[in-house]
Amino acid sequence: MKRLKLSILGIRGVVGEALTPELVVTFAQAFGTYVEGGPIFVSRDTRPSGEMIRSGVIAGLLATGYEVIDLGVCPTPAMELAVKRHGGAGGIAITAGHNPSDWNALKFINGDGRVLSAYQGEELLDVVHQGEFTRAAWDGLKPLRRESYAVPEYVSALVELLDVDAIRKRRFKVAVDVCNGACTTSTMLFLHALGCEAVSINDEPGRPFPHDPEPNPDNMSQLRAMVRASGADVGFALDAEGSRLGIVTEMGDALSEEYTLCIAADIVLGGGCGCVVTNVCTTSSVEDIARRHGARVERAKVGEPHIVEAMLFNDACLGGEGSGGVVLPRLNHTFDSTATMGGILAHMARTGRPISALAAAVPRHSMVKERIPCPPERAPAVMARVREMVEEQPEAGRVDLTDGIRQDRGEAWVHVRPSMTEPTLRVIAEAPTTAEARALADETSSQVRRFLV
Repeated sequence: MKRLKLSILGIRGVVGEALTPELVVTFAQAFGTYVEGGPIFVSRDTRPSGEMIRSGVIAGLLATGYEVIDLGVCPTPAMELAVKRHGGAGGIAITAGHNPSDWNALKFINGDGRVLSAYQGEELLDVVHQGEFTRAAWDGLKPLRRESYAVPEYVSALVELLDVDAIRKRRFKVAVDVCNGACTTSTMLFLHALGCEAVSINDEPGRPFPHDPEPNPDNMSQLRAMVRASGADVGFALDAEGSRLGIVTEMGDALSEEYTLCIAADIVLGGGCGCVVTNVCTTSSVEDIARRHGARVERAKVGEPHIVEAMLFNDACLGGEGSGGVVLPRLNHTFDSTATMGGILAHMARTGRPISALAAAVPRHSMVKERIPCPPERAPAVMARVREMVEEQPEAGRVDLTDGIRQDRGEAWVHVRPSMTEPTLRVIAEAPTTAEARALADETSSQVRRFLV
């Protein structure tokens, strides 16, 4: 299977197999042709392919006549804030986020410091397909600038939003696994600024990822051991770019990635927030928490662009997904693991409640997630077959076609959709018990696999 994903999110694939230097340069030229205004910022995570991809991105951008500011290894939220504060036309983050180390990607940022909207992403793809790019003459090329201000400015901006005195009084011990990723420096600066004792693992950006950077319980065994051994108050796992956050309690329990948004929702909605936005396959616990606080939930398509668009439309004060990505818009509309970490620590300091108590307050539903390998070019036909199957079932219940196909069956539901970041179909089922969720996921996965034969 040729592992390449082309979507409104940009381009993502396995380096040396599908993600080639030619494609990188093409997309960079297209972005330089598409945007208007000031300089274009470039950042990357710590993948081995980062330098190679960076060279192609910078070459493509410089060829369009833009001034390019290279921030080097830098969390994506820090680069997005730099674009917003320094009058950038946009930015390109070279990162595959939660994907394994053989993957890389280009993530495109607009002049507002946010990931391109769905409409903007489609426009950029149109420029790519047309293949007519702006080309500067030899005397119109601008020199490359290298800057290091993004991380310090980002950390300072986050700290200014928090009750630092309250956090410092608690003297939290915080265990963090930054997966040798782009957040190594920023996370340590942030925790030290908050007066926390930071106990870090996998904090050598020049070394390979010690595990897949997706912050879910399967990848948090080292962090669990560190929390127990150090007596930390909480453990946090970050992905390679700083967008997703996983949590380990002071008891050493690794929480499902669904808990990150739920805990954030309980905190933010408790402060009087009226609306939270999430996608169609995030846990129903979000609705339970919203009802508790008299708030409402708006469901959108999967993916950061759709979450952010829906937040702006609904004037929401919180958004996110069950992947561990949370948007706290006081600083910027972006998935931001460090901002989420700060919000949780501030709440723990203010209330005196441990992270285990915050987790225990989340209403329980059982969820099962499956990935079914599927070439991207076959996904539309398979999804059409799934829809036909669902429409022929009298017991299908309410069917939601917002993104893929979701069936609500009483207190349970199951959702099937093509992944935006991997050549897979995702099957997610939720029910009151694990046995019911497993049975629903297995039944649906078996039906989907038959359409792939």
